[in-house]
Formats: sequence, C-alpha cells, structure tokens
Amino acid sequence: MTAPKTALILVDVINSFFLEGQPNFYPAALDVLGPLHDLLAAARAGGHVVVHAVEQHYPEFDDYEFRKLPRHHMEGAIDAAFFGEFRPEGPREIVTRKRRFSAFFATDLALFLHEQRTERVILAGVKTNVCIRASAQDAFANGFDVVVPREATNSNRPHLAEASLEDIDRYIGRVVPLQQALEMLA
Repeated sequence: MTAPKTALILVDVINSFFLEGQPNFYPAALDVLGPLHDLLAAARAGGHVVVHAVEQHYPEFDDYEFRKLPRHHMEGAIDAAFFGEFRPEGPREIVTRKRRFSAFFATDLALFLHEQRTERVILAGVKTNVCIRASAQDAFANGFDVVVPREATNSNRPHLAEASLEDIDRYIGRVVPLQQALEMLA
C-alpha cells in the first residue's frame, strides 16, 4: 500500500506573529519555530508540495475582516512578510494569499491540491484556534485527510488552542506528535 500523497501547509508564518514588536506577536509563538523548521526541511527533502498560506489584505481597500479586527497584514507591509527562513524556495512551493482565517476560503488552494492529486495535508503554524482550526475545517470539507502536528502550532490563548486540537482530532482529522508527521513526509 502506498502512502497518501501529502502536502505541507504552513499557515501564517509571517512577521506579525513571530517578530517581537509586531502587532500579533506573542512569545509562545517562538516555541513552534523548531518544529516548523523540521517539517519544512522534511517536506523539501521528500519532494512534497509546500504551501505558504499567508494572510494579506489590499492596502487601499476595505475588507470585511476589519469590522472585527484592526487593519493588519497589508500586502507589502512588514507584518505580512515571511518570517526568517520560512519563505518559498524552489519549484515545489507555492504561496496562497488569504484574506480570511482559512487557507482554503475564497482561494484556489483546494483546486490546486486536487490537481496535484494530494490526499493528505499537514497543517502547521499559528494560531491553533483561529487560522489552523478554520483551515482544518475547510480542508476536511474539501475532501483532504487533515493532520495537525501538536508541537507545530499554538496560540496566545492556550485553553482555546487545546479545545481546537480536541475538536480537530475528534471531528476533522488527526492531531499527532511531530515525529509522526515527520514520518509522513519521509
């Protein structure tokens, strides 16, 4: 039996969450950088598709999300830029710009992944209870097996992150230890 074709989706690995002084920075976000690095290295070594799903809004236009949150992650702004080494590299990596929490909502990500015959997605990044949760729900709704490595996501609201991981594991996909996700990418 062959392993399902797997893609790694890195969600919002941008300055806003990981660079001190930026609007959505929280110190615990730094705890996921090691696991994210390991997943990215494994996906690259294994020739898997890597999706960099980043929130970016149009600078001169209104956005419905701003009714709930202050203006943020404007295309070209420092808070919306890739953090450190977590930028696309090579022909197996794409960028999906999102204007809502989910990497799938109103993007062509599901279409692209289906065209690549992807069966399983590994979701990692921030924040568990917002963008990871929304992306997991929509990945499941689009027919993908969803895997979330526990050590590769967190939130500044740990109790909500834990509740989201419980929901993902119970209703949407699987929450696994980092090592198991790395084996899926080997």
